[in-house]
Amino acid sequence: MSLPHQLPGPNADFWDWQLHSKCRGEASEIFYHPDGERGRARAQRENRAKAICFECPVLSQCREHALRVAEPYGIWGGMSESERSAVLRGAAGKMEVAAASAK
Repeated sequence: MSLPHQLPGPNADFWDWQLHSKCRGEASEIFYHPDGERGRARAQRENRAKAICFECPVLSQCREHALRVAEPYGIWGGMSESERSAVLRGAAGKMEVAAASAK
């Protein structure tokens, strides 16, 4: 029988950082674009969301989570969908190069 201290922690341990987020209690519309939003309106909304993120004490945990799960929507950790996608594409390319070099 496993001892309690050897069992994995509750799932809440993975999400506790969200309790300390600056965006907690803010309107979700700030972080998620409505259908068809483009151009200046989108840039202004994203900038408002990112301003909140950049003052957040858990920015790095949020960004790490969004990149780890490939979060497809919204501003997470001060990054937009397209910014996260670019980082993930770059990381995937680097991993492919490393794997090919190891052969």
